[in-house]
Amino acid sequence: MPKLSSDLTGTINHKLAATSPSGIRAFDRSVSNIPGIIKLTLGEPDMNTPEHVKQAAIKSIQDNDSHYAPQMGKPELLEAISKYVERTRGVKYDPESEIVVTVGATEALASTLFALLNTGDKVIIPTPVFALYFPLVAMTGATPIQVDTSADGFVLTPEKLEEVLQKEGHGARAVLLNYPSNPTGREYPQETLEGLAKVIAKHHLYAIADEIYSDLVYGVKHYSLTSMIPERTIFISGLSKSHAMTGYRLGYVAGPQEIMGSIGKMHAFLVTTVTDNVQAAAVEALNNGQEDPVEFRKTYEKRRDFVVAGLRDLGFEMSTPEGAFYIFAKIPESFGKDDVKFATELAHQAKVGVTPGSAFGAGGEGYVRLSYASSDEDLKEALNRIGKFVKELN
Repeated sequence: MPKLSSDLTGTINHKLAATSPSGIRAFDRSVSNIPGIIKLTLGEPDMNTPEHVKQAAIKSIQDNDSHYAPQMGKPELLEAISKYVERTRGVKYDPESEIVVTVGATEALASTLFALLNTGDKVIIPTPVFALYFPLVAMTGATPIQVDTSADGFVLTPEKLEEVLQKEGHGARAVLLNYPSNPTGREYPQETLEGLAKVIAKHHLYAIADEIYSDLVYGVKHYSLTSMIPERTIFISGLSKSHAMTGYRLGYVAGPQEIMGSIGKMHAFLVTTVTDNVQAAAVEALNNGQEDPVEFRKTYEKRRDFVVAGLRDLGFEMSTPEGAFYIFAKIPESFGKDDVKFATELAHQAKVGVTPGSAFGAGGEGYVRLSYASSDEDLKEALNRIGKFVKELN
């Protein structure tokens, strides 16, 4: 194997070199080779992509749909996204100028942040949250401002946002919200979002709304900043969670035409265009798969209730998640706030993999995230193992 020439050592992007890899993925890799482990670490649905969606992708391949698609997305997919957002958010985005199809919601985030931000800007990010946001913001030269929401039930309140902007708001360009939240599963009530919208408008900010889990909510209604301040909101979503299509890597971003030109330009520089058969599958999912998330949601809600009840019986404290497929549970007091030690010992001694809460930023210390996007059998066995582990601790 070739070895890098010594005179090239260290000649890489310094911002990248200073950025730590994903703590979620790093911990997952560290425990994945433990024999017999049940992994509840990643947000990976155990469901299969609906058959009619798979067949649409297959037909695309058979029809030799194998050439460069339009850079912003196939017209039929842009139209399907526009109709979906109008149907669910009441906002009409022009398919030709206000929507970009991306390689997953991750690329949608990257294209958005690189299009919006300059060195010295700040982005307000309520935490704990999906930790990918921090390095993406930092790579643009901007600064992520973490706002610990643990004292407010893991929800950013309008009062807290106003307080942060008064103290650290100079140079703030955007507020980045993820709801339902990864890792807490918390949703934002209508009145809270309306209050946040007023503060965001008052301070002349963008709202970046990552709503990838919005089709998976339980017993509550999902409200969107997109509906409240569309003139300021960059709306990001995709089909990975709603239709169990994580491997398809299909996301999208929508917003006012004046900014979408820049986001589309960044997207084109990064990936050129999205795979043809994936876009064909997405058209089918959006046009004819409206009931698919409903069926998945029933299964996830049942699993959520089972795991929450089981963990509470074992003495864990947590809020009942209103969406997504994660539980954010406080670790036993004997570990203090050392969630990494707890998760490591749980993995090696009980053979159950969970993610340390500190991987999700400020306010996550002392918690662990469990994904219940796993089989009923695995969840039942995981609870049995966790129960034995906790009893030995006590």
